Amino acid sequence: MIANTSIKALVQLIDDPDDNVYEHVRDQIKRFGNEAIPYLENSWETEYYGMIFQSRVEEIIHEIQFEDNKRQLQAWVNSSDKDLLEGALVIARFQYPGLDEDFVRTSIQAIRRDIWLELNDNQTAFEQIKIFNRVFFGVHRFHGDTKNYNSPVNSYINTVLESKKGNPLSLCLIYSIVAQSLDMPVYGVNLPNHFVLAYMDEKRSSFMINEQNEFGVLFYINAFSKGVIFDTNEIKDFLNGSNLSHNRDYFEPCSNSAIMKRMLSNLIASFQQIGNAEKVLELQELRSILM
Repeated sequence: MIANTSIKALVQLIDDPDDNVYEHVRDQIKRFGNEAIPYLENSWETEYYGMIFQSRVEEIIHEIQFEDNKRQLQAWVNSSDKDLLEGALVIARFQYPGLDEDFVRTSIQAIRRDIWLELNDNQTAFEQIKIFNRVFFGVHRFHGDTKNYNSPVNSYINTVLESKKGNPLSLCLIYSIVAQSLDMPVYGVNLPNHFVLAYMDEKRSSFMINEQNEFGVLFYINAFSKGVIFDTNEIKDFLNGSNLSHNRDYFEPCSNSAIMKRMLSNLIASFQQIGNAEKVLELQELRSILM
C-alpha cells in the first residue's frame, strides 16, 4: 500500500513546470519499474492535465519498458541455453511491450503439430523437409515479403506469425524453431546480405552417398524462397558474385546470439531508412548487450 500511495502522489507531480522537479519525480517513478505502469496508464486515460502531462507519462512508461527490455536481453545473454524463441520474444517486446506471448507459442505449436502428423522415421531428411515445406509454405502460407522487404514488422516474430510474411532472417528463425522442436538439425547460417538454413549431416548420410561436405552440412534451405534446397556450390557462387571470401562462417551454423544480433542490425537499418533516430539509438544500445 505504501508503494501504491507513493506512486499515485508522484504521478500527480508529473506536470510540474519546474524541469528539475519533473526530473526528480521521473527518476523516483522509474525506481518502481513495471509496478508504476498501471498507475501511469490510468492517469493518462482518466486524468487529463494537459498535453505536457500526457507526453511525460508516455515518456516515463517507455523508459521503464525499455529498461526492462534491456534487463530481459541481458538475462537471455547470461542464460545457459540462449533459447532462440525466448530471444526473439525479447526483441519483439522492444516494439510490443504487451505482446501476446501465448499467441506466439500457440501459433508455433500449431505449425509443429501439422508437420509432425505427416512425419515418420522411415523418411529421409530430404523427404521430411519436402513435407515440412509443403505444410509451412503451402498450408500455413508463409512467404517472403518482397514488396516491403525492409519494413520493421518483418523482423518481429509476433507480426510475422500474424501476417505470414517476413524477411529471410525472420522466416528462417521460425522455420528453425519448429524444425528443432521436431528434432531436425536445422540451424541458421549468417550469410552477408542474406540468411539461410543448414540441415546438418548428423547421421553421416553424405558419407553413405559418397558426397561428403567439409562443413558437416547435408544441404541448405532458403526459407525466403519457399524452402528451396541447395548445396555448397551455390553459396560459393553467391560469395563470388559479391566479391567475398569463402569464410567458414558463411557455410556453417551461427550461434543464437549471432542471430539476435543480426535481427537487431536489420531493425536498425529499417528504422534508419524511415528516419526514426530515437529507435535506432535504442536498438544500438540493445545490440551492444550482445557484443
